[in-house]
Amino acid sequence: MEAEQAAVVAPMFKALGDPVRLRLMSMIASVPEMCVCDLTPAFDLSGPTISHHLKVLREAGLVDSERRGTWVWYRVKPEAFRQLGALLDLPATTAPTTA
Repeated sequence: MEAEQAAVVAPMFKALGDPVRLRLMSMIASVPEMCVCDLTPAFDLSGPTISHHLKVLREAGLVDSERRGTWVWYRVKPEAFRQLGALLDLPATTAPTTA
């Protein structure tokens, strides 16, 4: 892995290292887009706390958001998932043989 690639994906992994953000990401990735109004009730956390976690995901480049009226809608950034997937998709290796 080149240093530039590591600098891009490290914040993504760091953002996903929090259980709340990982759950939020899973929920957002399960549909084309999701309203924050549908995300907040799924957690026993305040609205501002959920907003903070979504901001971290946005700043890490994992999601995009769009305000529509009073609500914000979130969707995954496919390129970010491609980058993460490429790192996680390790080639199959053969088991070492014993002599």
